[in-house]
Amino acid sequence: MTTNYQIQPEQIEQDKIYKELGLTDKEYELIKEKLDRRPNFVEIGLFSAMWSEHCSYKTSKPLLRKFPTKAPQVLMGPGEGAGVVDIGDNLAVVFKIESHNSPSAVEPFEGAATGVGGIIRDVFSIGAKPIAALNSLRFGNLDNAKDKELFSEVIRGIAYYGNEIGVPTVGGEVQFDASYHEKPLVNAMVVGLLKHDEIRKGLADGPGNIVLYAGAPTGRDGIGGAAFSSSEVDVEEDNKSAVAIGDPQVETRLIAACLEACKSDALIGIQDMGAAGLTSSSSEMAAKSGTGIEMNMDLVPTREENMNAYELMLSESQERMLLVVQQGREKEIIDIFEKHDIPAIAIGQVIEEKTLRLIEKGEVVCELPVEALADEVPTNHLPSKEAAYYKEFQAQEGTVPAVDSHAETLKKLLQQPTIASKEWAYSQFDTEAGGNTVFGPGSDAAVVRIEGTNKAIAITTDCNSRYIYVDPEVGGKIAIAEAARNIVASGAKPLALTDGLNYGDPTNPEVFWQLEKSVDGLVAACEALETPVVSGNVSLYNQSQGKPIFPTPIIGMVGLFESMEHITPSQFQRAGDAVYLIGETYAEFGGSELQNITDGAYSGKAPALDLKTEAKRQKQLLKAIQSGLVQSAHDLAEGGLGVALAESTFSDKKLGASVELSGDATVLLFSESQSRFLVSVKPEDKEKFAAIVETAQEIGTVEDKPVLQVKVNGDLVVEEDSEKLNTLWKEAIPSLLKS
Repeated sequence: MTTNYQIQPEQIEQDKIYKELGLTDKEYELIKEKLDRRPNFVEIGLFSAMWSEHCSYKTSKPLLRKFPTKAPQVLMGPGEGAGVVDIGDNLAVVFKIESHNSPSAVEPFEGAATGVGGIIRDVFSIGAKPIAALNSLRFGNLDNAKDKELFSEVIRGIAYYGNEIGVPTVGGEVQFDASYHEKPLVNAMVVGLLKHDEIRKGLADGPGNIVLYAGAPTGRDGIGGAAFSSSEVDVEEDNKSAVAIGDPQVETRLIAACLEACKSDALIGIQDMGAAGLTSSSSEMAAKSGTGIEMNMDLVPTREENMNAYELMLSESQERMLLVVQQGREKEIIDIFEKHDIPAIAIGQVIEEKTLRLIEKGEVVCELPVEALADEVPTNHLPSKEAAYYKEFQAQEGTVPAVDSHAETLKKLLQQPTIASKEWAYSQFDTEAGGNTVFGPGSDAAVVRIEGTNKAIAITTDCNSRYIYVDPEVGGKIAIAEAARNIVASGAKPLALTDGLNYGDPTNPEVFWQLEKSVDGLVAACEALETPVVSGNVSLYNQSQGKPIFPTPIIGMVGLFESMEHITPSQFQRAGDAVYLIGETYAEFGGSELQNITDGAYSGKAPALDLKTEAKRQKQLLKAIQSGLVQSAHDLAEGGLGVALAESTFSDKKLGASVELSGDATVLLFSESQSRFLVSVKPEDKEKFAAIVETAQEIGTVEDKPVLQVKVNGDLVVEEDSEKLNTLWKEAIPSLLKS
């Protein structure tokens, strides 16, 4: 792509150069109408970035408006860098999830690393200290060199940035499927902590106030990144120049400087230079304030020579922030940054006109209405068509996959990469930085204590995209419900969520239908489970070899422990405890892991989910936990009861379980019916527990030897050494990576 921004407006129109930058004929005509003239090259570059799918959400915006975003605990919802939720005692958590899919497909190490850095900046730009990071990742099957490389390098990139910056990576999830072949999904989530009166926003209030640039100098890395992330990426092409490069050591100092600056009343507003860099931060801050900004491009710090206004405005170089400070007090803020060895310089001022004006070498090279850039993006109303496979799946009778040996099938399931231990990945992460991690990766939900209080928060990321593929609306409901089950099983009350909506090409009517219907499911579950959406991200055009990925709306959820005493482990705790199954089990295998290993594909109906039942069971279990009646709790997910039983024995306590069931062994052990938990209860608490949790069925006992024994209709169908099962589970992914 040329960066000769001296191209004349006539040539831009005649050669349709705007199309190279991602704009349509209709959008270009609308821009001319808004300006009442032709735009120059710098201006068309700014429009191409701000009107890109990545920055504007022009396709998904009508659907996003459906989400519930308000609740008594929500202090700040969508619209800023991250959402803010009250946790009492004048404290709040700040959190958001963000994708870095296209960059990670091209440069997996740098793409994943800068994804972590970017979402951390979103959180501390609100004034919050980052206290925890999570991730949600998708890769192709680990049966080929390319997907193994992507997996390994993405993990290495996440570890590099997170470990260097000192924010603990406390949780996450990884799933594998052929639909993500060579097109990984890399979603990063960060949680921060602040006091209510410390909340900051990206504002440019007050004409005459000073615009400060703080952080690393601007280079040519990442130019065009917003447009690059708004279309299908051909991994065979060299798109590496669109991937920015990060430096966690600079970001560590930047965090300290920004958090100190946020405590000064000289600061008016602050925002990360994320997607579209200086363009998005300046235009969005001005648009939100009803003002304008004038900047001198000659003052922008650079690390490369002869950078022009086009490059400076569209670079996505990392570790940069834009601040607006009171006129006459800019030195106070600059001094704070210099104390932390972070350069800060005044590059402009707030103006009364609602205009973004750029000056270079004494000439005005850009003059655009900020509202047109940031707020008046045309909405795409795309056609929706029910996916051809859906009716066929709905018409299928539910069948039970043929299983010769339930013990051998359990072993196979435990070795499936989506189910197997992700210790190979999270052992590379610093999970203990800060010293407040109670439960780290591998638990149903991560648990982080809140310093100076008896409170803690539970955090999880989750989504079973196979269910959403077979039935987008039901699958959307399940994604929210499963995230909430993770929070409840840990002993916390779900508060709110952030979503990362990852889909294929929305101009394909069947893909847009998947997006539309899954959002309907997500909305219904948010309302039923009282978990508003406070922030999020949309990533479209995720295609693998011309085919869309499975629709994957990642859910990041945060819950609150009013007392640390409510924290509940997912593994069995002591021999003699009673084992209970909460919820009913049906023959439901559509989109299941058992269907995957028996059929090699997914079809049929997704497991049914009644949201009223889901909400009732979650509240009952949480009440039992808060009453001190539950020793361990684990939600039933991929692989069903069999996998949950095995995982509940995987600890250094060397415990096992003896279970007796009645019915069809395959259904009982491997169905993925919803709204179910596996819990253990002291014998003396059984009566009290059963009085609270209506559908709890006592199915067995925790044993003092590491053996998992399951009888069905009196027949022994599983008798396996738990430690050997644990070894299979732990070694599955390392073995695949070596093969």
